[in-house]
Amino acid sequence: MGLTDILAIVSPIATMFFGAVIYKRNYKDDITGEANKSAQLISDMGYVKSGIDDLKRRQEKADEQHIEVISRLTAVEESAKQAHRRIDNLVRKED
Repeated sequence: MGLTDILAIVSPIATMFFGAVIYKRNYKDDITGEANKSAQLISDMGYVKSGIDDLKRRQEKADEQHIEVISRLTAVEESAKQAHRRIDNLVRKED
C-alpha cells in the first residue's frame, strides 16, 4: 500500500469527520441565534403589552374625567335654569 492508497482511504474519513464537526458547531450557533430572536420577540411583545395597558389606564382616567365634567355641566345648566326662573319672576313682579 502506497501513500496514495492511504490518502485515498483517510481523506474521505477526514472529510466526513470535519463535516460533522462543522455541522454540529453551526447547528449550535443556529439554535443560539433562534433562541436570541425568540427572546427579543418576547421582550418586544411585553413592551408593547405594557404600552397598551398604559394607554388603557389613561383612557379610563380620561373617561372618568369626562363623566365628571358632564355631571358638573348638568348641574350648572340646572342652576342657570333656576336663576332664569327667579329673574323672570322678579321681572314680572316689577311690571
